[in-house]
Amino acid sequence: MLHENLSGFSGRRECESTAISGKILVEKVNPAWLIFSDGFDCSRANYHIKRMLDIFLALCGLLVSSPISLVTALLIKLESPGPIFYCQERVGEKGEVFSIVKFRSMRQDAEKNGAVWAMKNDNRVTRVGGFIRKVRIDEIPQMWNVLKGEMSFVGPRPERPVFVDQLVEKLPYYSLRHSAKPGITGWAQVCYPYGASEEDALRKLEYDLYYIKHQSIFIDLLIISRTVKTVLFQKGSR
Repeated sequence: MLHENLSGFSGRRECESTAISGKILVEKVNPAWLIFSDGFDCSRANYHIKRMLDIFLALCGLLVSSPISLVTALLIKLESPGPIFYCQERVGEKGEVFSIVKFRSMRQDAEKNGAVWAMKNDNRVTRVGGFIRKVRIDEIPQMWNVLKGEMSFVGPRPERPVFVDQLVEKLPYYSLRHSAKPGITGWAQVCYPYGASEEDALRKLEYDLYYIKHQSIFIDLLIISRTVKTVLFQKGSR
């Protein structure tokens, strides 16, 4: 009985802590609380509402952004040789691999020596690529992934299989990110500054797990509004 009381107290304390910080401290959290308490199980009603919202936003987004997409495609083609779009394998829901589509923002030979983490001020990024990354125009083609059901508008950002294999070995609970459909934007993206390292992956994991555990349509709409604010006004993310 004492153990149960202490366990319950620990769970409440962890719940209060995550609510304040907006993240789950994976290096300190009680595994039983993380896995077996409420969360990590999106209701069927919430799932269908989220899917309908995804389809609506993707169709509207592709239609509204079509002039921007045409100009972007032309500028990419004029600046550097190579394809307009960049397809890359990513790990999605339940660990399934799919091909993500983005506007190409790097030189065609960017990975001639193998896969490496993208970096801030990466010298492989073209001038056009630097701009479309800053305002997230490069993410527009991923709305096709949303329509296909491979992604959602909101969720953990999908990572490459080669990096997932490394991170699963090194970061606790990393595989739990695949409990939800990956997103174009996410809680980690609006709460944590740009980064591309194992340490950054750990910090973002804390926000991703918080989102998965507490996911709801309200939180999705909050993240989308913060993402729009970030794109339009360069505000809303650290």
